[in-house]
Amino acid sequence: MGCIIFFLLVAVPIIEIGVFIQVGGIIGLWPTIAVIFLTAAIGAGLLRAQGLAEMFRAQEVMARGEMPLAEVFDGLCLLFAGVLLLTPGFVTDAVGFLLFIPPLRIILRRGVASFVAARGGIHVQGAAAAHTDTEDASVIDGEFVDLTDDDGAAKKNTDDIVRRIE
Repeated sequence: MGCIIFFLLVAVPIIEIGVFIQVGGIIGLWPTIAVIFLTAAIGAGLLRAQGLAEMFRAQEVMARGEMPLAEVFDGLCLLFAGVLLLTPGFVTDAVGFLLFIPPLRIILRRGVASFVAARGGIHVQGAAAAHTDTEDASVIDGEFVDLTDDDGAAKKNTDDIVRRIE
């Protein structure tokens, strides 16, 4: 992990500076700056269009009662692509534009899933699981109507009570 962080913080800017020098030498300073602004604008437009489409797909999946795992992964890829495209540089722009290609995101998703599966999966412990006293403790959520009077005796008129099990 340390090598990856070192590469991101040191090597990527050095590579970007080298590419800036090469491109600036070929097309000049102002066209190079214009290309950087153009890629940022195109990236913002792509992020808006594909991000909204991904959000609608996630809503459709949730409406069917399913977990939108693929849509969340694609949304994170699009977010990362947007960050890369707003970062000045040709290499980061190239990687950012690649993340906008849906088949590439599918391949990346499968790779990440197989990596996580090979490492033993993801273990999540929620707050409810941390506070249970026994392993078979169940939580039953529901509504109730008190059928007793203030003195603890059962109410006589219970015709207005509706019994419902969902």
